Amino acid sequence: MRANPLRQRLRQGVSALVVLAMLGGCVTTQEQRIGAADPADTCRQYVVALDSTGNFFAEDMIKGAVIGAVGGAVLGGILGGGRGSAIAIGAATGAVAGAATGYIYALQQQSRDQAVLAGRVSSDLSKENAEIDRAQLAFDQLSDCRFRQAQAVRADVAAGRLTREQGQARLAQIRGWWDRDLALARQINEKMATRGAEYETAAETLSPGTKDAIAQQKAAPPPRRAVATRATPVLLRPDPSAPQVTAIGARETVTVARTQGNYALVETGTGARGYAPANTLRVEGRAPTRAAQPAGDEVRGLAATNVAKRDNFSTSIEVAQAATGSGFELTS
Repeated sequence: MRANPLRQRLRQGVSALVVLAMLGGCVTTQEQRIGAADPADTCRQYVVALDSTGNFFAEDMIKGAVIGAVGGAVLGGILGGGRGSAIAIGAATGAVAGAATGYIYALQQQSRDQAVLAGRVSSDLSKENAEIDRAQLAFDQLSDCRFRQAQAVRADVAAGRLTREQGQARLAQIRGWWDRDLALARQINEKMATRGAEYETAAETLSPGTKDAIAQQKAAPPPRRAVATRATPVLLRPDPSAPQVTAIGARETVTVARTQGNYALVETGTGARGYAPANTLRVEGRAPTRAAQPAGDEVRGLAATNVAKRDNFSTSIEVAQAATGSGFELTS
């Protein structure tokens, strides 16, 4: 017996809605992610700020693109009975199953015009990059605050305002908060990477050769040995106002992983990492040349900028993690 065409179209409509529900994912509350507010936590405002940026990166970018397709081609095809329903539902299911291809594929279901697609991807990338800047600022402020909390406790113990036992208890409390902060930052970083892969695929689709150029940009130059020309502090960030995480002495040998502005990311012989002023280091060999960002159209440039910003955010988490061991302990 032949199936009722209307019933088939209704089933297709339900399938499309189920796909959207799957794309929605699970939702967590702020308290589940960052815990309840604690009056003793003077850094709480920065935790909330970082968490709020995570809300953006937790949004399903493919779902946003699919909604447009479902609202137009899918539902139009369902109600009209045309083959557009099968095409658009395929786009939705492809968005679920695809490996970093769902975003551009969903957009293509709405328009095949290259100029229209490039304009949409450029707009989305510009917004994405601005949100990464916001997340970077929030993490920088939060990490600075946490390390200064710990520094204040050590100063109180040294001045006799707190006993050693009280200081250790307070540092353990701050360390607990910081561990949760790092977990939140890593989650955001993972979501950035997932979204970034979608944008790289979109850029490659619109401008072939972008991925190869970005791969060269991502390639890290080999680390180089350097000798400190004088004693200098090693900072949490490439900023003179950042907290100090360690220090290197005159003629001490370190490894330089990369440079950022007027600072070099160094690693000491004990494994400590942080940023030292580049003018305090005598680096062996020639400075490595960083791969140029992909030239050409706007989508390429924005995709390359996205990679650089994500790399900086990821590195800031790694450096902060490396400084955790000594940053939240009492000095002997």
